[in-house]
Amino acid sequence: MVADRGIFAPLFAGPAIAAVFSDHAHLQGMLDFEAALARAEAKTGVIPQAAVAPIVSACVADAYDLAVLADAAAKAGNTAIPMVKMLTARVAESDGEAARYVHWGATSQDAMDTGLVLQLRQALSLIEADLARLSAALAALALNHKQTPMVGRTWLQHALPITFGLKAAGWLDAIERHRARLAELKPRLLVLQFGGAAGTLAALDDKGLQVAAALAEDLNLGLPAMPWHGARDRVVELAAMLALLTGSLGKMARDIALLMQTDVGEAFEPAGEGRGGSSTMPHKRNPVTAAVVLAAATRVPHLAGSLLSGMAQEHERGLGGWHAEWEALPELVQLSAGALAQMADTIEGLEVDAGRMRANMDVTNGLIMAEAVTMALGAKIGRMAAHQRVEAASKRAVSEKRHLRDVLAEDAVVSQHLGANTLAQLFDPLGYTGVAATLVDRVLAARRQ
Repeated sequence: MVADRGIFAPLFAGPAIAAVFSDHAHLQGMLDFEAALARAEAKTGVIPQAAVAPIVSACVADAYDLAVLADAAAKAGNTAIPMVKMLTARVAESDGEAARYVHWGATSQDAMDTGLVLQLRQALSLIEADLARLSAALAALALNHKQTPMVGRTWLQHALPITFGLKAAGWLDAIERHRARLAELKPRLLVLQFGGAAGTLAALDDKGLQVAAALAEDLNLGLPAMPWHGARDRVVELAAMLALLTGSLGKMARDIALLMQTDVGEAFEPAGEGRGGSSTMPHKRNPVTAAVVLAAATRVPHLAGSLLSGMAQEHERGLGGWHAEWEALPELVQLSAGALAQMADTIEGLEVDAGRMRANMDVTNGLIMAEAVTMALGAKIGRMAAHQRVEAASKRAVSEKRHLRDVLAEDAVVSQHLGANTLAQLFDPLGYTGVAATLVDRVLAARRQ
């Protein structure tokens, strides 16, 4: 029988990030802590050097039965307690004396939190790589389409001309802020958890701080000023940052899905065998990435909310709030990372139909340029008078199904102050995109390399 691997995992997470948060990886993270603890305590003279090799050699997740561990955790209340028992028993098989020093002076939460941090370090490596990949793809879009005119839409209606480069730059600008946030929080997050039963390291007498420093160095983690068993802001900050990131990815997904609508047809997710089809309609090309990313953007804020709710923990070690993180945080990270990876793939292969973008600007017979005419005419006769005149011409253009330029050309006041050539120039969309090109350049110049 094939093992159940979670039928939706490839869709919402992807294999790389799922591997980081597998049961095997969870166990290996705790075992990596135990191995490093033995090395650090031997280095500082707390345990005999001879105990290190038997302990380290037993810290391999493949040697343990995850199903047995899970069953034991259901009784013990966490996975570290049975892990320590199983590790101790395995060390005792080869060296009874060394087994006495397994998990010396540590507590369950030390192993679980530090193991989690080690997993998160791997996850952040994947996330940073995909953020850089998405940033590069967005930068290329913004540069290549800096002068590609398209309809700017407000309240889902045609508003004014913009450029597709400006839209891509807006997406990029948000992604760059998330890259900065991630870089800023990493030193706060990627730190050791080591405090013993109540955060005082009392079991190690006067060697506690020396062991902590050696342990942090061994694991290549930061050394915090004190243990953080009950202070969960480090991991919750990551959750909040990823919730923000997933929200921005959701905005991109919503835009792309709307641009893919049959009646719009301005940009498309990459095509591929078996991608975006329908079980009954052969012609369909559905926005698969957009669906996945929007689903993640719907789920992630609630997971982040659970973690925020769990921050009010009791005294030195929390009851329930810490436990609420165990499934919520890995799920949140996987959803966010999965959405990010899919969006990076999509932007790298995004199909842009510049011709359709330009054609869609004409579907309202020039109404999209009404403000441009109003501002030019307003400089001659005053803004309100110009607004009223262009508004009346717009209503006439709609009712008569004529182009706004032709209706305005019949207005004596407009002809007197603007003239045929000026009026024609006012209906050039690229002539009314304001500082769009400059904004694109500014975002590109500020981008992290």
